[in-house]
Amino acid sequence: MQLNRYWIGVASRDHVMNAVQGGFAQLCHGKQEPLKKMSNGDWIIYYSPKVKFKESAPCQRFTDIGRVMDDVVFQFDAGNNFFPFRRNIDFISCNETPIQPLIPQLSFIKWAKYWGYSFRFGHLEISEKDFKLIAERMIN
Repeated sequence: MQLNRYWIGVASRDHVMNAVQGGFAQLCHGKQEPLKKMSNGDWIIYYSPKVKFKESAPCQRFTDIGRVMDDVVFQFDAGNNFFPFRRNIDFISCNETPIQPLIPQLSFIKWAKYWGYSFRFGHLEISEKDFKLIAERMIN
């Protein structure tokens, strides 16, 4: 029996809202590899450093949470000769949650002063404990 794994995907809030509306996850500008690491039943929380992709206004919130629905990674024609890879996600009702109050409690953040460094690769696996801590804030 496979145990669930827990992930954070990093994307601007506007991109996360598109993903939620479409019921999919897309990571690292459409790369396949991060999605292949995920399995049916895994959970993903999106962290949004910015409000909009091409703008600098900070968001710094966990913006949505969902569960991987199957084991299919698929390519999508997004237009303009862009074919990103995606996964089907069942997003749940939640509230956006600021990261700042959680920084001291999250084990994947090694240095509070440089907390943003943890998100530099756009996708990371987190512990069940960290997942539950974030999810509790988002769902309540």
